[in-house]
This record gives sequence, structure tokens and C-alpha cells, in this order.
Amino acid sequence: MKVALIHDYLIRFGGAERVFLELAKMFPEAPIYTFLYDQEKMGEWFPSERVRPSFLQKFPQFLRRHHKWLLPLMATVPETFDLREFDLVISSSSAFAKGVIVRPKTTHISYCHNAARFLWDYSVEYLSQQKLGFCRQILADNIFSYLRLWDRSASKRVDYFIANSKTTASRIKKYYDRDSKVIYPPVNLAAVQEHAANSSPVISDSDYFLIVSQFTPYKKIDIAVEAFNKLGLPLVIIGEGPQEEYLRNLAKPNVKILGWQSDQETAMYYKNCYAFVFPGEDDFGIAPIEAMSYGKPVVAFNAGGAQETVLPAMTGELFEAQTPEVLADGIRRLRENHKNYSPLVIRKWAEKFSAERFRREFMEFVNKVNSGI
Repeated sequence: MKVALIHDYLIRFGGAERVFLELAKMFPEAPIYTFLYDQEKMGEWFPSERVRPSFLQKFPQFLRRHHKWLLPLMATVPETFDLREFDLVISSSSAFAKGVIVRPKTTHISYCHNAARFLWDYSVEYLSQQKLGFCRQILADNIFSYLRLWDRSASKRVDYFIANSKTTASRIKKYYDRDSKVIYPPVNLAAVQEHAANSSPVISDSDYFLIVSQFTPYKKIDIAVEAFNKLGLPLVIIGEGPQEEYLRNLAKPNVKILGWQSDQETAMYYKNCYAFVFPGEDDFGIAPIEAMSYGKPVVAFNAGGAQETVLPAMTGELFEAQTPEVLADGIRRLRENHKNYSPLVIRKWAEKFSAERFRREFMEFVNKVNSGI
């Protein structure tokens, strides 16, 4: 059986890319198709000899760096991949990768990280964040209208959807009218096993809070910065993205923005933090599970995947509105209840999201739907 893998972009290593890396390991002979590829950032995990980027890779570098400007072309890109030789195509999609065209006898499974939220329920907020002005706003509204039509049509090309959470499954049903199988993403617990013997059995009042995230508006990192500015508690933020300068200017001395850090360095910050803060709304959210795998409680916004992964008074606390004041109240509740959290219980819960479990469930699904190949 010949297999091909497709992912939207391989230009930074975030949560979706960690899931895709697991798929790449599961199917080591499968070529990797992607819209854009950054070898310097991604070559360590996805070697260039295996990657087949789209025609967008030939565009000037400044356009590739600002690929949002290429949005009107994105619906065309997946249709240009020649996948005639493959029996099974697996797309890893948050937007356009699911739109590939395959032969009638080829099975297409799409692992959906989110149902192109920037086109659907998040579109108004997303476009307002771009600050386009009147004329460009009208143009963008028309482009988005076309892309929504394309996105719904492209969803019909998928034979089987796998959703990364019940939240995503509900959006797939709402916007695409398709059913899906929920298989939670993998979380690498190897680092936990390595450091488990040295992990602190209790949570110290003196430790810092931690955020690991991309610095984009929908992650709502600014809300956390403002909350900790007022609380005066130590907060460490790891990540990168377009809001980095804005966040640095917003932060007071008790908030340390470290920028990008290696996996090894990030693991040590997970290990030694007091608790993890997750102010945004993700359809799943791998970073909170990574924190819990170190036995750390999580303060998360009560929406999306956090409703499925954060258990109030057991693995963390949920807050009800994305404002600094309400988040600060969640921090207060966590600090008051911190003696009730058991690192062992939290770590045991995180093990439900192991990479081994993901590989087993995914392969069981593939074998089931492709039993006739």
C-alpha cells in the first residue's frame, strides 16, 4: 500500500506539526507534501529529501514569509499535487490540505486540527485583527466568502475525518455536515519518564507560572500578561510569533518573555513551574497536556479542548471569560487549592494522551477503513 502525507505548512514547529511528525514516523516511506517548507526550521524533523513543497515554494522569500498575502491562491494549491500513484492519502489539516484530489479508488483520511476556524466562527475577529481598512476589508470579505464555499466543497473530497477533539468534531458536523472519529493528539511523555524521579512531590509557592505558545492574537497571551502585571506574580512565557514585540512592551519586570526555546530547555521550565496558564481557545491544546504530564495543574479558559482535558479541582481550574480580571480570579482559586492537587494524579491523567495510544488508535482506524486495499 502506497501512502502519501499532506500538511498545510511546514514553516514552524507547533502542536499540529508535532502530531504530523508522529504520522511521519508511523509511515516512514511516505512522501510529505506541503504548501510551504522552511528547511532551516523544520529540516531536523522533516528532511528535505522527503518533502515535496507546492509551487508556492518558488515565490520570493518575502512572500513566503507573509503567506497570508497568498490566501487567494490557497484553494488552488492542494489541487495541484499529483497523488495518482497512492492508495492511501492522509492529510493533516487546519485549513486547506484536506482539499487534495485523489483517484476514486484512493482512500483519503483527514486528521482535522480545526475546521478552518479563521474562515468560519472566528472570521470576524480574525479579519478585524488584520486592520485592513475599508477597501481592503471589502476585498477580504469577498475572498473569505469564496473560500468558505470552497472549504465546504473540499470537505466532501475527504472519505473519513478524524477530529482531534469532541470540540473539533462538533465543528466538522456544523460546517461540513460530516461525521468524524475522535482521536486525541499524541503527547510525548518520554521527557516525563526521564525526569519523573527528580520531580518535586509538592508544588512550591515560590515557583513561576508558565505559558508555552505561539504569539498570535487568538492565543490571548496579552490577557495573561495584563493579569500577571496586576498580580505581581512571576510568569515565564516561551514561544515566538508576530505579537512578540507587543507582548514585551506590555510586560512588567515580573513577566519574563524568553522567546523560542529548545524542547530540552522547555522541558525544564515545565518541570520546575508552579502551574501552567492557557488563556486562549484551542480545539484541543497540546501544551496544557504537556504541563500536566509533569504533574502541573493548569489554569485554562473554559472553552474548546480545555473542557475535555482540564478537570476542575483535579488537574486545574477553568475561568469563564477572556479578561485579565477573570483570569486573575482563576489564578487565585488555583493558589488557594494548590494543596489539593496531586502531581501523581495529574500525571496519570496526562498518560491518557500518550503517543503510544495515538499510534494504536490511528492504525486501528486505518486498518478498519482500508481493509479492502
